[in-house]
Amino acid sequence: MFPRRAPAHRLATAAVALGLLGSLNTSAWASGHDPAHGPARITRVPSAAGSQTPLAGYAIRSTADVGDSAEAVSSPGYPARGWYPAGPRSTVLAALLADGAYDDPFVSTNLQKIPKSPFQVPWWYRSDFTVTDTSHRTYLDFSGVISAADVYVNGHRVATTADVTGAYTHHELDVTSLVGAGTNTVAFRIRPNDPDKNLTMGWIDWLQPPPDQNMGIVRDVLVRRGGPVALRDAHVVTKLAVPSLATADLTVKAEARNDSDRPVTAEVSGTVAGVAVTRSVELAAHQSRTVTFTPADVPGLRIASPKVWWPAGMGGQPLYDLDLTASVAGTASDTAHESFGIRDVRAPLNSDGARQYSVNGRRLLIKGGGWSPDEFLRWDPAYVEDRLKYALDLGLNAIRLEGHIEPDEFFDLADRYGILTLPGWECCDKWEGQVNGDGERGEKWTAADYPVAQASMAAEAARLRDHPSVVSFLIGSDFAPDAKIEKIYLDALRAADWSVPVVSAASDNSTPQLGSSGMKMTGPYDWVPPNYWYAKREGGATGFNSETSAGPDIPTLDTLRRMMTPAELDTLWKNPDLKQYHRSPSPVFGTLKVYDTALTGRYGAPKNLTDYVRKAQLAQYENVRAQYEAYGRNQTDADKPSTGVVYWMFNSGWTSLHWQLMDRYLDQGGAYFGAKKANEPLHVQYSYDDRTVAVVNNRHTEASGLTARVTLFDPDGTQRYDRRATGLSVKGDGAHTTALTLPASVSGLPSTYLARLVLTDAAGREVSRNVYWLSTRPDTLDWAKTDWWHTPTTGSADLTGLSSMAQVPVTATASTTEAGGTSATTVTVRNTGTGKTPALLTDVHLVDADGKPVLPVRWSDNEVSLWPGESATLTATYRTADLHGSEPRVRVSGWNAVERTVPARAPEPSVPLSSR
Repeated sequence: MFPRRAPAHRLATAAVALGLLGSLNTSAWASGHDPAHGPARITRVPSAAGSQTPLAGYAIRSTADVGDSAEAVSSPGYPARGWYPAGPRSTVLAALLADGAYDDPFVSTNLQKIPKSPFQVPWWYRSDFTVTDTSHRTYLDFSGVISAADVYVNGHRVATTADVTGAYTHHELDVTSLVGAGTNTVAFRIRPNDPDKNLTMGWIDWLQPPPDQNMGIVRDVLVRRGGPVALRDAHVVTKLAVPSLATADLTVKAEARNDSDRPVTAEVSGTVAGVAVTRSVELAAHQSRTVTFTPADVPGLRIASPKVWWPAGMGGQPLYDLDLTASVAGTASDTAHESFGIRDVRAPLNSDGARQYSVNGRRLLIKGGGWSPDEFLRWDPAYVEDRLKYALDLGLNAIRLEGHIEPDEFFDLADRYGILTLPGWECCDKWEGQVNGDGERGEKWTAADYPVAQASMAAEAARLRDHPSVVSFLIGSDFAPDAKIEKIYLDALRAADWSVPVVSAASDNSTPQLGSSGMKMTGPYDWVPPNYWYAKREGGATGFNSETSAGPDIPTLDTLRRMMTPAELDTLWKNPDLKQYHRSPSPVFGTLKVYDTALTGRYGAPKNLTDYVRKAQLAQYENVRAQYEAYGRNQTDADKPSTGVVYWMFNSGWTSLHWQLMDRYLDQGGAYFGAKKANEPLHVQYSYDDRTVAVVNNRHTEASGLTARVTLFDPDGTQRYDRRATGLSVKGDGAHTTALTLPASVSGLPSTYLARLVLTDAAGREVSRNVYWLSTRPDTLDWAKTDWWHTPTTGSADLTGLSSMAQVPVTATASTTEAGGTSATTVTVRNTGTGKTPALLTDVHLVDADGKPVLPVRWSDNEVSLWPGESATLTATYRTADLHGSEPRVRVSGWNAVERTVPARAPEPSVPLSSR
């Protein structure tokens, strides 16, 4: 992901780091420098009708260092010597980072050292493409310009910043008359971005914002070829019979547009879901007509027994294809292709006013996370796919995109994996300049902003509507738009045949037409204790909470050492009052004081960095688990059920200390495995509010013949309580049953104690195990002092007794198999202690020969707790290439087991985990 710096830049980079250069002078940097990447690639554009060819990349340079005219810069043969190469989707800073202009911005405060001044003037983007046949028409098709651009082709301006503005607006420019055989040039003069003044993208309080504010082109610029008639806006509207799922009606629409100066007759034909369609269309010069195929005129478009698309865990994800061709006089003029799924999505308000989603007639709890792209909007399909696979591994079914709506491939992956997506506009910048209700979070809109907003909504609706993974669009975030803007959005959505719910806001707000959002945004965003989640108030497990978590998610020690200097790591655990650069630019979230105070109060003061991190992993495991467990248990309640929860956030766009279930490098710690445990398909859990032990069934079918057992222990393993509940049954689709209730007090139980919950099936097989560390002294919340970001506590649970747990011997054996580029390492860990003390939260990390984590990796289970004589067999799956030629090894550690690493080549004798 992070290219190394070119050697020619080392001196200048060092100067910037030392503050000797106030800005990036590209002409000085380019002096005598021919980029190691060589000249920008020339895109070869075929002549085939319907071809869509993305420009391969650009050469970029600041306008402050280009004295030549726009006509010269945008002409073929212009000598762009010393310009920086940029990828086909690249911000300015992303290109400079790839070329080695600055040190890794994710390490320490390197990002802060990058000056802002070079990005306060426009930058040129130019790219060359070749065509051989000028008998076809040529179009430039693009979106993703941040923030606006003048566009030139072969020395001629074809659009201005007034035309091309906004990150989401879609543009098609007919440049046929300007394109000749041979080399052609397209150039964009990109205007600087200000998310408070432009309808683009900003970062709010997620991370330290990039100095260039993401100015650039972040989606493909396509060169399209075709004949006199263009096919545009092809899509399929599906109507599934619910609840029978026996039939589905398909309506196909496409716009046939005559771009020639004479009337033509076009034949529009093709297949949709394997059904043939055809129609002749007469078009006057420059006329457009919508061609529609319905079951009324093509009976085959009423499909019997359709292959229905389901969210992950509820069924399969089959997709259908639409293929159309427009022909004139027997010659293909243009083509269109779309994939689509057949499914039904509804989200009415329940009796409590909360939004309740159902797919194909089956109600579901939305269990999601908030998505962040890369801070510099760099698109890496493998990295994105890895994160979406992590979502499945965690048992999540949804991702919310608050702005930063990703390219098409993101939604293709979500379709394939069955991950629901909730895209929408972002808060706290220009998008919320005109809001419905109290407050204005951005700059007021001018007359020029309304058409940009309408064009943005129309473009995203047309792009997303055929993706079955897209189940809503949120037209507001922290606030709802006012009546005028709501109408603009809804008109655009209706014109695009949008068929899934539109939500007025992610917060508890409303708009005149849509009414109440049915969602709440009550936080918290900073630390609260685990019992918080069970209260049916504020952010607790009732209704639909669109963004919420206990804030900080301290990464693993491996990641911390990658992202921070030794001095920064020292202050991380010693100074709660210190502003942490890797937390947030917000003054509210700038420090870890609330979190660190709770960590010390509940677990005891950290002794060193390692102790701080291990306590953080326990705290994050118990808290994230409780959040998802509370919402999971309450989803079928008769009174104020939970309907959705979005962990804030699923991931971070940079190296962060908060709001992430996994870190930037895809390493996994307590937050990750706490979520994975809570969301397992059949799950036994402890309820912090009423001391009940519940069994939650996230499968569709009923589970019966179950036995739940709960045992309470002192930290040293002394057993204090043991009960079973047998013959349990629990219905499916999120239902739960109460197995038993723990007594209010147990004789001899110390202030800190352990609870082991085990669920077995009718055959006695263990199907769920869950271990809690609890206290007879509860966390107490000061609800009266709740604010928008957290609820303070007046007393803390006493978990300090965990520090008295004796170290126990644990053995580990590991072996690895490989097939087709995928490796699987199987690890068996066993507590071989002769006493009573359990090994709490035993963590297994796959590492290479240098001890570095092999990532990404998906574990069958991890961070397991083992009593003497117990063992667990865990499997890690990963790409063999991510070993980089190294032999795999397994590093095992835990709360009370000393770290030790064992080989993972072939089965080996058990090795005790003792001090090195």
